[in-house]
Amino acid sequence: MTFSTRAALTALLLGSVAAPAGAEQVFNRIASFPVAQNLPKGEDKATSSEIITATADGNTLIYSDAPGGTIGFIDITDAKAPKAGGSVKIDGEPNSVAAIGAKVLVTIDRTKDLTKPAGQLGVVDIASRKIEATCDLGGQPDSVVISPDGTFAAIAIENQRDEKLNDGALPQLPAGELQIVTLNNGVPVCDSIRHVDLTGLSTVAPEDPEPEFVNINANGEIVVTLQENNHIVIVDSKTAKVTAHFTAGTVDLDGVDNKTDGALTFSGKLTAIPREPDAVKWLGTDRFVVANEGDYKGGSRGFTIFDRTGKVLYDAGTSLEYAVARVGHFPEKRAKNKGIEPEGLEAATFNGQKYFFVLSERGSMIAVYKDTGAEPELVQLLPSGISPEGAVAIPGRNLLASANEADLGEDGGARSHVMIYELSEGEKAYPMLVSKDIDGKPLGWGAMSGLVGDAEKDGILYAVSDSVYAMQPSIFTIDATKKPAEITSVVRVTRNGQPAQKLDIEGIALDGKGGFWLASEGDSAKFVGHGIYNVSAKGEIKSEIALPAELLAGETRFGLEGITTTGSGDDLTLWMAIQREWKDDPKGQVKLLSYKPKSKGWAAVRYPLDKTEKGWVGLSEITARGDYLYIIERDNLIGDKAKLKKLYRVAIADLKPAKLGGELPLVTKQEVHDFLPDLKNATNGYVVDKLEGFAFDKSGKAFAITDNDGVDDSSGETLFFPVEIKATN
Repeated sequence: MTFSTRAALTALLLGSVAAPAGAEQVFNRIASFPVAQNLPKGEDKATSSEIITATADGNTLIYSDAPGGTIGFIDITDAKAPKAGGSVKIDGEPNSVAAIGAKVLVTIDRTKDLTKPAGQLGVVDIASRKIEATCDLGGQPDSVVISPDGTFAAIAIENQRDEKLNDGALPQLPAGELQIVTLNNGVPVCDSIRHVDLTGLSTVAPEDPEPEFVNINANGEIVVTLQENNHIVIVDSKTAKVTAHFTAGTVDLDGVDNKTDGALTFSGKLTAIPREPDAVKWLGTDRFVVANEGDYKGGSRGFTIFDRTGKVLYDAGTSLEYAVARVGHFPEKRAKNKGIEPEGLEAATFNGQKYFFVLSERGSMIAVYKDTGAEPELVQLLPSGISPEGAVAIPGRNLLASANEADLGEDGGARSHVMIYELSEGEKAYPMLVSKDIDGKPLGWGAMSGLVGDAEKDGILYAVSDSVYAMQPSIFTIDATKKPAEITSVVRVTRNGQPAQKLDIEGIALDGKGGFWLASEGDSAKFVGHGIYNVSAKGEIKSEIALPAELLAGETRFGLEGITTTGSGDDLTLWMAIQREWKDDPKGQVKLLSYKPKSKGWAAVRYPLDKTEKGWVGLSEITARGDYLYIIERDNLIGDKAKLKKLYRVAIADLKPAKLGGELPLVTKQEVHDFLPDLKNATNGYVVDKLEGFAFDKSGKAFAITDNDGVDDSSGETLFFPVEIKATN
């Protein structure tokens, strides 16, 4: 498929003008549910939501939580206000669920020694939340799926390899298999289990098939992926015989970022990469789609549609990865391995339109495709939470739900969430910021950490990225007059013509001469100095200003978080916010630094921080407008724990900075905006912690932007939105 064809598939996603209400139906997130809410009262531990299913009436979601050893329930009778439905403790690791009638089937891994795999198929009564029966499977199960007519279930018995043994090399016996079990009113008949031998089919490790995922079509045919073996098998459920099998094949990729090097450069090549599909979904009875995650030696970063003979009808190539990069979700730290890692799939028909959904585990996105019967049409990218694993469609209620497995609560990050989306008429709420292509390749971006408005054009702003992209420090131009806002160009920050290293740019201001002032947050442990940089319009560093010794004596790694200017000519003053208290600061107070380029004089005032019961509070942006300095003050908390994300202002006339080393005056601040409602309601996700950019455009319209940490231990979501604040001078 040509690049022009791929580009056409993303045209709707990247259109500069949103469709008017009523013109089309779109998916938007309407709720997010942290699955930790299903923990017993007083208990706090890591949770996960992996594979998800729904009851026939569409009012209850059920998900597997292998690390927690439970399956959880969510009441979505009111889909916009999901409620905790409790959980059922499982003896073992529940790794897949499938609801049928009043029951839910759960595969249970009870393996203690990978050379002696063991597992069960459990039956849980949905009403009583009790395990009613189990069937011994004689091996380690992975996915389970129920036939469309409800008469049987298919189970992939993976008997997975030990990735620490001989570097995970195959084969590792005993071999896995496919099992087919008859269902009687949703209850498996244990002695009906039929075993389908999958050995001797692939060319990678024919004696060790390791089946991964299964799906069943309306004719009762089962398609099975043998992920590590890069093979696909079709089985007739009536005879329990293999009717077709074929390799998933390889792809050549040109123009990919395949280096984890602190830069987004889509210029690499990958040759003969095995697809190694994970999830699989039938698209009718003659075609199916696979997500090419890779797990052994491959992973082609996309998805493929096959017919039942193994003919490739469509391969995504780089198109999906490019689309994800354009919305700031490309996971640079995974570039060397498998990029965005498509893993999960769902397929369903909504209001007569066939869709399938591709889940990017590392990009933390859901790609929505219309199934045209030929080349699919990418119509949306949805924010998913961290590491989407499974999804379930509920067409009868126009709903889609995703289960996101990562739980970063122990490190202060986001908990595992189930996200709920609704298909309805309206505008796409996400993405809020996209980038143009440059020379036919996506302009990759992320980790936006500072913002400033252009002096001459309304709606034009400049943003900088931080140390996530240490080898590619950048200044991005944003056109906020478009919807979604669009990154139209980029300037790389250079030193002597080479990418400037040892920078952690956290703030940007105009220098009045066509260039910029940049503030870099230092960290002596990483040999990154705290400093100010004046760069030309082309990004070349013209001068570097280090912080004075008397200030650095009390340094911590929480340094400059924003820069702005007041005055002009000889009175030009740079103002910088220090994020948190340094060693010489009273508790609850931070410095606003001033520097006059003409006299090279340093001074400061103290700024009073709000108090918090948990986490810490600090500053993350400073910008001047009229008679005031505007300052973002926030805690470092996320989700339901986030309490403080506010905008304050300080009157410039009241700023009387004193010399460093002596007593510093304490300024008075005035609250002008609470960002929490914005962050909660923008896309109905959880509140992100890093609100790091705020600026006014030429006309005085205010905008804010969040830092997505370069999709590292983050959902990757970037919120960019206008801000209504109290009247200013």
